[in-house]
Amino acid sequence: MKSYKDLEIYQIAYRLAKEVHAMSMTLPKYELFENGSQVRRASRRIKDTIAEGYGRGRYKDDFIKYLVYAIASCDETTSHLNMISDLHFINTPLTELINEYEILGKKLNKFIQWVEDNWNANK
Repeated sequence: MKSYKDLEIYQIAYRLAKEVHAMSMTLPKYELFENGSQVRRASRRIKDTIAEGYGRGRYKDDFIKYLVYAIASCDETTSHLNMISDLHFINTPLTELINEYEILGKKLNKFIQWVEDNWNANK
């Protein structure tokens, strides 16, 4: 891997953040800056912490710490999506998007395990 951009988890997080952004812009105006802002920030934070952690990859424990932060942001994003879905702010079901975030969380967990077992600080 030459860059964090080569990581599948980063690519998925980036794609999903774009989808969340587009979805959030369809929220009612009064929710754009409440739930909309929260879910956009949480979804972007996943890809950002993956990138930052990769940048600290020379220090395996730091990399793992940032990957754990990414999982926390993934869970936060799912929580916001569930709330938006339950409050019926939009007409489109969010089930697929929520499922994709749950899959991303599992992939992050598997990647953490791989880093713990195999990460070479020299990348």
